[in-house]
Amino acid sequence: MSLTIKSHFASRTYLSFTTKPSRFTGYNTKIRPNSIYHFNPLRLTYYQPKKMQAPFQYSPAPLIKSSLIEPDGGALVDLVVPEGERGAKTIEAESLPKVRLTKIDVEWVHVISEGWANPLKGFMREDEYLQSLHFSSLRLKDGYIVNMSLPIVLAIDDETKERIGSSSHVGLVGPDGDLIAILRSIEIYKHNKEERIARTWGTTAPGLPYVEEVITPAGNWLIGGDLEVLKPIKYNDGLDHYRLSPKQLRKEFDRRNADAVFAFQLRNPVHNGHALLMNDTRRRLLEMGFKNPILLLHPLGGFTKADDVPLDVRMEQHSKWHAKARINAGANFYIVGRDPAGMGHPTEKRDLYDPDHGKKVLSMAPGLEKLNILPFRVAAYDIVAKKMAFFDPSRAKDFLFISGTKMRTYARTGENPPDGFMCPGGWEVLVKYYESLQAEEATQQPAAVSS
Repeated sequence: MSLTIKSHFASRTYLSFTTKPSRFTGYNTKIRPNSIYHFNPLRLTYYQPKKMQAPFQYSPAPLIKSSLIEPDGGALVDLVVPEGERGAKTIEAESLPKVRLTKIDVEWVHVISEGWANPLKGFMREDEYLQSLHFSSLRLKDGYIVNMSLPIVLAIDDETKERIGSSSHVGLVGPDGDLIAILRSIEIYKHNKEERIARTWGTTAPGLPYVEEVITPAGNWLIGGDLEVLKPIKYNDGLDHYRLSPKQLRKEFDRRNADAVFAFQLRNPVHNGHALLMNDTRRRLLEMGFKNPILLLHPLGGFTKADDVPLDVRMEQHSKWHAKARINAGANFYIVGRDPAGMGHPTEKRDLYDPDHGKKVLSMAPGLEKLNILPFRVAAYDIVAKKMAFFDPSRAKDFLFISGTKMRTYARTGENPPDGFMCPGGWEVLVKYYESLQAEEATQQPAAVSS
């Protein structure tokens, strides 16, 4: 899963960060002694009403004062081999049985190696896999529980399993044949695809894109072990300079003297409704007593909807203004909207999940207790004020809801959205993208006809 970061140094400070799992998208992890990221559990101050009637107890939302939270499990893992050792490690990797990785496998190596899945130190062995699959968490040796709701595994086929034989270590090879890493002290176990799919998505209905493209064609075995990554993962797609690791992000937050980091996830281009939500969250944090909250804008790349705007276009659009991985990057507040899952049913015309369950599950998830969930109010276009505003049910007819699909349709057909929906510069980026797409399709059509 590739990770993209964009820093914007304007009067209103924010960082923008992107994960990008579907396209090719080593540091010393010790925190310096004077960093603000020392261990400091959230200090909760509750307002207690004067009159309370037993047996009821009053538990209002707490006023939270804290420094930024630690990564799951303590120090960030760093699985990239030091430069001075790479030659010897590469020679060793060449002598080992090989496992060929897909593009997505390489991206998971990236995720694990930089600590986004902290404290995971490699692809899951069976006990970790089963804990993740059944309990959405991992119990560490010291009894500490961390959230791990998505299994991070590496599949192999029968032929590869036979080739590995009794070897304790294997070399991992990228799609182009280049050595990526060594997987040590391996464990091979059965890949029960039906169980994995059912427990991860809550359905085995056909048509789930990730299932059909990644899991179904994968091998019947899973191989886990500890990773040693031979060099930092790069994608050479023009976006590598945006990609910062959790360690680099924490260093930047420290440099800016952040006392809170609030993360906002989206997979669409940023519009003024998003800006309204982000600004309102910052205002709320200031009212809570924080002095310098910083936004971590986290647009998704990778496995988004087929008609979504590509990551590189969205990054350009962001420049006109950008749950678990956020913890490891230092975020202690997470903005959650109406429908964070955002998945339609693969065979029926309905949502696969209840729209409100995402934020409820996040607020109850084991291992996420230190991440403060901030549900936001619904934003829509106010046709009277001619701007994005928080929805007011008392005058519902004055509001226009513009979905991501409708926004993309506007741009594709050349129709402008209402004034105040998005900044002109950002909208121009989207229009140019769809114009280029239509021009490309027009040139391909005559070629198809002639052939």
